[in-house]
Amino acid sequence: MFFTEPLLDPPAPGWKRDLPKPTEVPSIEPYPPVLSNSPNHVDETYLELRRSTVRTRGAGPWLAALFFALAFAPFPIILPLETWDSSSLIVTLTILILFIIGIWGGVYAWRMDVESPRDEPIRFNRLRRKVYVYRFHHNGLRPLSRTAWGVRTEVYDWDDLRAEVSSVYGPMGTGGLIESVSIAVVKPGTCQVRERFHFAHGTMQGEMYWAMAQLFMQQGPQALPTFPRPPRDWNNEDVRFNLARRLAPKVQWPADIDLQSRTAP
Repeated sequence: MFFTEPLLDPPAPGWKRDLPKPTEVPSIEPYPPVLSNSPNHVDETYLELRRSTVRTRGAGPWLAALFFALAFAPFPIILPLETWDSSSLIVTLTILILFIIGIWGGVYAWRMDVESPRDEPIRFNRLRRKVYVYRFHHNGLRPLSRTAWGVRTEVYDWDDLRAEVSSVYGPMGTGGLIESVSIAVVKPGTCQVRERFHFAHGTMQGEMYWAMAQLFMQQGPQALPTFPRPPRDWNNEDVRFNLARRLAPKVQWPADIDLQSRTAP
């Protein structure tokens, strides 16, 4: 069931449509062959799905090196103060601006790729009707901040979640649309959005993963399709040839949240 007008206030940036609510019939049937990953875990109590803020890992360190080169390479051009004139001032200011952009871009690219954990799983606990999110926070305006970056675990009521499909233009070589599915947390009994977080890259996969969550929470694990591939152990996968994933921290849930998310009330 699709809606032609946004249900939430405010809608997601680049909103295209809302997906069915937690208690409604899924809009699509999950088809394992087109899904990139099997569930991390599924049993009678909880379903854990893979989730990642960063779509492609490994380019960040190289991009950071290019930004740092941009920041420091022009410095030999700066002239001594006694030789300055109006044109020299413009050149020097330009170099300083490039330095700031290079440092900002280098730190941001490095931290996004290297500090993001190997997985950002989301757990749906059917018996508690709670959703547990292992979430990587980042802030592009504060690339050097310690408090604005890092992993936090958050707990939400299943009935307060809403899924939205959005599409925005992004840097993709010649330009293009970046489609994704996000989850909004609403105030109970309203359409007022408290916060949002990323759920899945790509419309089809996001829709199917949301449908899996609905089927599991409504009917249990027997309603889910059979996946041909076993789940991957993201903490122990072979990352020898990917510097970013090799340096990325492993998933480690806080002990109390880990226990609560895997057990019945």
